Amino acid sequence: MSIRSFLRSGHTPTLFASFLYFDLSFMVWVLLGPLGVAIAKDFDLDPAQKGFMVAVPVLAGAMLRLVAGVMVDRIGPKKTGVIGQVIVLAGLSVAWLLGVHDYSQVLILGLLLGVAGASFAVALPLASRWYPPEHQGLALGIAGAGNSGTALAALFAPALAKAFGWGNVIGLAALPLAVALLVFVLMAKDAPEQPAPKKLAEYLDVLKVPDAWWLMLLYAVTFGGFVGLSSSLTIYFNAEYGLDPVIAGFFTAACVIAGSFIRPVGGALADRIGGVRTLSAVYVLAALGLAGASFHMASPWIALAVLMFAMMALGAGNGAVFQLAPQRFRKEIGVVTGFIGMTGGVGGFYLAYSLGLARKLTGSYQAGFLGFAALALLALVALLGLKNHWRAVWPTLQGGDAIPVRL
Repeated sequence: MSIRSFLRSGHTPTLFASFLYFDLSFMVWVLLGPLGVAIAKDFDLDPAQKGFMVAVPVLAGAMLRLVAGVMVDRIGPKKTGVIGQVIVLAGLSVAWLLGVHDYSQVLILGLLLGVAGASFAVALPLASRWYPPEHQGLALGIAGAGNSGTALAALFAPALAKAFGWGNVIGLAALPLAVALLVFVLMAKDAPEQPAPKKLAEYLDVLKVPDAWWLMLLYAVTFGGFVGLSSSLTIYFNAEYGLDPVIAGFFTAACVIAGSFIRPVGGALADRIGGVRTLSAVYVLAALGLAGASFHMASPWIALAVLMFAMMALGAGNGAVFQLAPQRFRKEIGVVTGFIGMTGGVGGFYLAYSLGLARKLTGSYQAGFLGFAALALLALVALLGLKNHWRAVWPTLQGGDAIPVRL
């Protein structure tokens, strides 16, 4: 696969706009995580409350991805993206102007931030529909690298909160989001290949296909691990190693950057050797990294290295899952992306909340990390059991599903 061939095959301005829209939406989506130390101090939150606080936007985003996925297939990804971005901008502005005064209001803000998390179900179909099957892994890896926006939140939110107060960071976050919306409106373009509108009930038909459920499980582990850690690590490094929130944010950003920018590598590797082979390695490496992170290290630097390793494995897996999905469900990629993204968010909610709950009940994060490592091994077992069936059946599918290039 040559870069020249890739650039000629799709629409580069749309790919860039998808990335930027996704990137800054994700920055806002996980904002409560980097601000969590400051918020918890003001409202005297226990570890379980902190875990739930950062998990609520993840779960809300998961549920809303399904709504966004249906809207993408009915009105197109560009209109859906604009609607979602306007809602988030309005919500941030209102929260900043009126203020956030107690824990319940923080949770309401978290529900609003979930709309930004639904951007996943917009950006990926928008990019996917422009590219042929042989370039799906790389195209969706590039668009999906927008989850690096979680690093922007980790890098800047704690320092800005220290300087201006965490309430003002909510208002400041609206500024880059407005720039992304302008770029999206000017540069993004819906692909010529758009599905015909369906009845709402017809969108649920994909759930009758077992492959959809398996892809949802696979992504619940890879993306769930990535976003769950992205939301939780600032609090984790502060609580476990006593790091200042700003330094803890830098450590979190390093983990997020490692996981985000390897996502296109995972997609490109899946294009070359197959998504099944790539994911098989991913789950082994992720399980090792998460199990290693469950132990209290002698130094926060060692913990950082172990968590960066785990995040890189999970990030590569995110790209690999979406090398497979468009090959099996090209016509339904919008709603399928919504379902897959939904379960990815559910996985992130589980990890973020289980880490906080484990810390409250046992005084350690170990049970939360080990539980998710076990899920990675479960996904590996499922994948190994499915691969021969997929390789035999997918190339014979009729009705317009794309023939897979590599499994």
